[in-house]
Amino acid sequence: MMDLSVNTLIVAVTVLVSWLAFNNPRLAERLILWPPAIDRGKQYDRLVTHGFIHADWMHLLFNMITLWSFGATMGTFFAERIGAIGYVAFYLSAIVIAILPTYMRHRHDTGYRSLGASGAVSAVLFAFILLDPWSGIYLFLIPIPIPAFLFAAIYVGYSIWMDKRGGDNINHSAHLYGAAYGIMFTLIVEPRAAAAFLQKLASPSFG
Repeated sequence: MMDLSVNTLIVAVTVLVSWLAFNNPRLAERLILWPPAIDRGKQYDRLVTHGFIHADWMHLLFNMITLWSFGATMGTFFAERIGAIGYVAFYLSAIVIAILPTYMRHRHDTGYRSLGASGAVSAVLFAFILLDPWSGIYLFLIPIPIPAFLFAAIYVGYSIWMDKRGGDNINHSAHLYGAAYGIMFTLIVEPRAAAAFLQKLASPSFG
């Protein structure tokens, strides 16, 4: 149960901090990723803390439902190989890795801000897809699940398109870098996952 407890703890802390930030603008302003505060003020903790606050309840709910749904499985996977703390390290590092390219691109932009756990949640989700490509995943409001690997293809394509298009105030590049990091980290921890993924992909077992 340790893996589930750790994942539940991450969800609980994120919900708590986000709720506090909803009601305390000064706290939200201190935790949000604001590049000049990192570049000039050396507040490097913002590279992590921005992943524990959200724009609104819908943003928070979507991320936490996804993390709750797939995090327990990944917590078990990592706990068996690098311990429960290893899963925490994976999640926290995913927050940083997912946002790092955006930070470097906007490091002198005083008007840029970013928040949310989406990058880390993408890392968890894609690590799960690597392990179980035929698992059913629901896409938006469609009531019928689709194979996880197909969801991944749609997700990546959509994120690339929206990242180039811009204008919706969502950091799609963080989703992409988080997804890539989730796969890479998992393969480093368990190199055999690549061959297992291809073998499972070649043996459909959807539904």
